[in-house]
Amino acid sequence: MATRYSQGIAVGAAALAVLGGCALPAARQSNVPASPTTSAASGVPFALFTHCGIYEVQVEGSFFVAEQPLDDGHGNPPAGWGNPYQPGTITVEGQRAVFHDDSGHTVTFHERAGATGFLRTCS
Repeated sequence: MATRYSQGIAVGAAALAVLGGCALPAARQSNVPASPTTSAASGVPFALFTHCGIYEVQVEGSFFVAEQPLDDGHGNPPAGWGNPYQPGTITVEGQRAVFHDDSGHTVTFHERAGATGFLRTCS
């Protein structure tokens, strides 16, 4: 009986060890429509706010500005981009954040050290 009890504990402990090593996938983070802000860890799914063009993002509490801002000349995202968001991933490396998506878009952003807000707001 003691052996059966010990085996049950060992099986239970093994199951907990296996399940304890599993983690839920990272939650998709997205920008708030009125202000392009989000918080995301490096290399995680990211919904880039594109509604008024692609100019800046907030990631992990830091503000980043696009190396090359993108819009259609009328305050909208360029052709081929989603509106108001473009799903993809973002990776932060030092003072640089890089957004990639499955359509082949890439946008590089540079940190605005010490920034406490966005340069522009979207209406």
